[in-house]
Amino acid sequence: MAGRADEDPRAQRSYDPDGTWAEQLLDHLRPAGRDPRRVVGWLGRTVGASVCLQDAHGGLLAGERLPLDDTVLADLLTGRISSAALDDGGRQVRLVGIRHTGQVPAAAAAVLAVARPEPFDRRTAEIVHRTAGILELLLREGELTEAGRRLRRASADLRLAILQLLMVEDIVSARRVAAGLWPGLLEQDTARVYVVEGSPAERDALAEACVDVTEGRALVVRCPAMDGHVIVVSPAPTAGDRLRSLLDGRPDTFLGGSLRQRLARTATAYGQAVSALAVARFRPDQAAVYAARTHPERLLEPTGLRAWSAQVLRPLDTLPHHVRAELLATTRLGLDFTAVNAAKVLGVSRNTVRARMDRVEALLGTDFSDLASRAAVRLALNNEAVQDPCGPYGPDGTDKPPPTPRGPGGLGGLLGSAAPRVWARDLLARLDGDGRDLRGTLRAWIAADANAERAARDLGVHAQTVREHVRAAEPVLERQLLAGGTDLYEVVLAHLATGALTAPALGGTNADQADSPVHR
Repeated sequence: MAGRADEDPRAQRSYDPDGTWAEQLLDHLRPAGRDPRRVVGWLGRTVGASVCLQDAHGGLLAGERLPLDDTVLADLLTGRISSAALDDGGRQVRLVGIRHTGQVPAAAAAVLAVARPEPFDRRTAEIVHRTAGILELLLREGELTEAGRRLRRASADLRLAILQLLMVEDIVSARRVAAGLWPGLLEQDTARVYVVEGSPAERDALAEACVDVTEGRALVVRCPAMDGHVIVVSPAPTAGDRLRSLLDGRPDTFLGGSLRQRLARTATAYGQAVSALAVARFRPDQAAVYAARTHPERLLEPTGLRAWSAQVLRPLDTLPHHVRAELLATTRLGLDFTAVNAAKVLGVSRNTVRARMDRVEALLGTDFSDLASRAAVRLALNNEAVQDPCGPYGPDGTDKPPPTPRGPGGLGGLLGSAAPRVWARDLLARLDGDGRDLRGTLRAWIAADANAERAARDLGVHAQTVREHVRAAEPVLERQLLAGGTDLYEVVLAHLATGALTAPALGGTNADQADSPVHR
């Protein structure tokens, strides 16, 4: 094999009367044509040659693999020569080193090799070297695009990690992670959580829009559990109005917002935002805030509710604070979502979620397969999140005495007072306007622990009829029922308040005994 190394053949120039090849080559810089593989294919057709574009490690980037001299390749990659012309027996070979951005100026990141039977004249030689320059630009753009993608992915992963730390009440770690990239984001002790829902295909664009309208003063996370959801945590008072602006011109985009909560209650705020999102789907303005409707816990006698909640959760009070917080945060999400989705939000396995909930279930002596018991435990958890931010501990970390209850004890006594009974009666009365017995179907479905087949057997109808009735009740009640979660639990509590269903014994006279029987 004979060959010569050219110091810089790209300095050679030739006159092209019609300029056709130059125009075609420049067309590959248009946004729709920026593909090194297309450029390599065009080069092979234009000069009648076999073309190979390979990276510094010998990986084929485009074209077809060609046998090349290892010594010449090493010289090109190290920058000792910038190009070479070889006479390889029955073929003529041109090799051009394509420089590596950000490294030693002479080093090459890739090599363009062109082989053909005929010698290279000035025209074909210039086409090869001009093409190498175009490929250098395209590969550099590709490197920058990939670096940007990795940066965005790393940023998204950090945002998710911060959210997961907030979900389990690890505020110190969340602030430490956020401080480096988003200084001041979590300096305040309170924030609101918003959930923006759009189509999964447009979620990335929606997330970027959320970042833009909040001007970097919010934690914006693509929900790991729901493909169409974007979660926004922001202490800024204007965040809600800014996010509402995204709904203009987007008829299939909805916004749900929470009450302002302490950062340690981010999981509670997230549940509130999801609940509000369900209401937003039925509203013409496509947005709702959790405080925009009456919730049963606001109607219960505060001291009695606090005493009952403390009694329900008392078996957890002997646990170390961080263990208790972890179990309760997991249970809150696990009661509102499936184990799989709760695991995605928390960044743990679904088996971990189930194990933690099984432990809470055993400690509380309840049965989470019973819908009324789940609703009762969720009420106790919500009350502690709002009324008892330190749980069973005082501000100094020591145990605090339980509150003294007033009035009738137990959940039945709390729900049996005037205000919740009026609320429940008015809420369920909305269903009476439908010619179908939506109210009766809903009561049977709840009594069957939201199992349509069991409810259908009790009612003597088809399971699909049960599902259709429950689905028809959702816009009337402005609550999402089939998906479970907070909305469903509120409707369960309404049935308990009216006496349509019996309140579970959770938190009653036998609640202090971990193994005592409960309503099943």
